[in-house]
Parts: sequence; structure tokens; C-alpha cells
Amino acid sequence: MDRIDHLEHLDRHLVDELAQVARETIREELREQTRRQRRTALLYAASGAVALYAGAAVALAVGLALDIGLPDWAAALITAVILGAVAFFLRNVARPSASHPAPEHGLGHAGVVPGTADRNDVDPEGPHHRA
Repeated sequence: MDRIDHLEHLDRHLVDELAQVARETIREELREQTRRQRRTALLYAASGAVALYAGAAVALAVGLALDIGLPDWAAALITAVILGAVAFFLRNVARPSASHPAPEHGLGHAGVVPGTADRNDVDPEGPHHRA
């Protein structure tokens, strides 16, 4: 019996070591994923801050420059289009896989799960259908 107890002890010790290695591996993988997600969040925040704070200064400068030769409304419109293009560019730079298409099993346009928005599900008596 002494030999069987010794083997059981070795088995438990081996299982404990394997569990510890698995925990450490998973912990390290989660740390790496967290680092990548932090970087992406930082890039999104930076693009938003640039669009907000620098956008005001750029809009003023561009608007004043365009106002020299154009009507006020045209200068404002051109300035808005330029700022929108810059914000769109910064958002695309922040995406980790901007060139890869979204997975098919994920969410569709506007956060709607494909196949769930059916015309039969819409309440015809709802406020958006009333004349």
C-alpha cells in the first residue's frame, strides 16, 4: 500500500504542477490581449481628442482663409467636409484590422444581428407608423 500512496502523491503533485502552468499561461495570454486592447482604446481616444480640440482651430483657420474668396456658407461647408475626412482617416488608423472584413457571424449594420430584423416583427400600430 505504501507504493500506491506514493504514486497517488506523485499524481497529485503532477496535476498541481500542470494546473499551475496552465494558470500562468492563461494569465500571460490575457495580459497580452489586454495590452493590445489598451493600445486600440488609446488610439481611438487620441483620434477623438484630435478631432475635437484641433478641429476647432483648424476649422477657424480654414474658414477664415476660404472666406477671403468665397461666401461664408461655402467656406463653412468646405471646412466641415475637410474635418470630416480627417476624423474618418484617424478612425481608420485606429482600427487594428481596417483592411479585413468583419466576421460574418458578428453584428450587421447598425448593430443589428442579421436575420433578426424582420418586417413582421414591426408593430404597425407603433408611433413610427402612424400618419
